[in-house]
Amino acid sequence: MHPGSIPGEASSRRVLLRWATTVAGIRPLQGGHDAEPRTMTLDFTALRTKMVDGQLRTTDVTDLAILDAVLAVPREEFVPSKLRPLAYIDEDIEIAPSGSGPARYLMEPSPFARLVQLAEIAPGDLVLDVGCGTGYSSAILSRIAASVIALEEDAALAEQAQANLERLGYHGVAVVRGPLVAGYAAEAPYDVIMIEGSVEVVPTALFDQLKEGGRLVAVEGRGNAAVAKVYLKAGEAVSGRRAFNAAVRPLPGFEVVREFEF
Repeated sequence: MHPGSIPGEASSRRVLLRWATTVAGIRPLQGGHDAEPRTMTLDFTALRTKMVDGQLRTTDVTDLAILDAVLAVPREEFVPSKLRPLAYIDEDIEIAPSGSGPARYLMEPSPFARLVQLAEIAPGDLVLDVGCGTGYSSAILSRIAASVIALEEDAALAEQAQANLERLGYHGVAVVRGPLVAGYAAEAPYDVIMIEGSVEVVPTALFDQLKEGGRLVAVEGRGNAAVAKVYLKAGEAVSGRRAFNAAVRPLPGFEVVREFEF
């Protein structure tokens, strides 16, 4: 179960906090097993290493550039402060609660890294990161590619992404605001387009923004039936292939418009 998705969220979160401290090889400073995050001192570097060894390497993420990038980027800096002890668990993490729209999540580490590997990003590539959230995915991509356009529709998330990336010195990323389904044509064409969540359909506008030989990586479908796919553009044609099953949280706005039938 994902934190926040069921009744008893606080209890579930305490269990996960105990797990995080055990993995890191430490104990709460005070307050016993149910201590709140502010009473803990976590070794995030140790947690990051254990995440790479236990979640990425064990799911066939073998690209050294990706592993090095994940080891270098402090994931805890891109989640809400109260959830930092959970930054390295193998779950999606809520980064924006539901309100005027659906909740938004930071993708679970393993499927995210596998999607990046599927994109086969080269050092000279220009990447469009669709739905960058608080900026974590763009920070990772910026350590692999030449430059990244981080597209975010939510104003608060875009502001957080900008602040996080500037504070941590990721200067190869430009955060832009706009509808996710429209992409960002101003900087197109792109070598790679990454979609940070599952979608029902990939809009034609995104395919139109690929370079010749460009790749688009997305998870299509919902829940356990969703599939990671990579698309390749050759001339005017775009072909896709299935890669692996990936149950990740949906990215709002990519739903199929269903028409009423008589």
